[in-house]
Amino acid sequence: MATATDEAVAGPTGVAAPGPAGPPGDGAPTWIGVAIDIPEPWGSLLTRCRAQTVSPPGPCPPAHLTLLGPTEIPADRLPEVEAHLTAVAAAHPPYHIQLRGTGTFRPVTEVVFVAVAAGISECEQLAAAIGQAEVLRREARFPYHPHVTVAQDAPTEVLDQVYEELVDFSARFEVDRFTLFSHSGDVRWRPLRDFQLIG
Repeated sequence: MATATDEAVAGPTGVAAPGPAGPPGDGAPTWIGVAIDIPEPWGSLLTRCRAQTVSPPGPCPPAHLTLLGPTEIPADRLPEVEAHLTAVAAAHPPYHIQLRGTGTFRPVTEVVFVAVAAGISECEQLAAAIGQAEVLRREARFPYHPHVTVAQDAPTEVLDQVYEELVDFSARFEVDRFTLFSHSGDVRWRPLRDFQLIG
């Protein structure tokens, strides 16, 4: 499933809840997204931070960095998408990401995020390559800006609190894969498969 880019797996712009997907293999629309999971021990920490800002309480996406926000495609074109993502992964090598401190898209959108301090260009290159497939081309409301959303559409005081609590946050890890997610419209985003970076 924050540019302000749509988040998959939802960004600061927000997206309408995906509608029901058709049976696998037919031409009905389905929703997909591509993201980098944040590994432990940081992933669960950032996920908990975001969950605490949700009202009423409910599930929220695991901490992630979006490469392709929620995108509607015909279900029967999913194999084409997977082949494209395989080619993208084969052309890009693993790299390291450094997360450090917090940022916000306010007042444009009510989002607080953990900032990417290193690995920005690699994320941008991956996102651009993924978006080259005709079936994945979508009109973006904002330029792509890699980040990890930790609060969204919450009251101002909650956004301020999260911003301050994570201002000293720091994490460095290797990115050696990205994940394709899907949404059926009545369940949470679910991972379909990983793509290893081997370029």
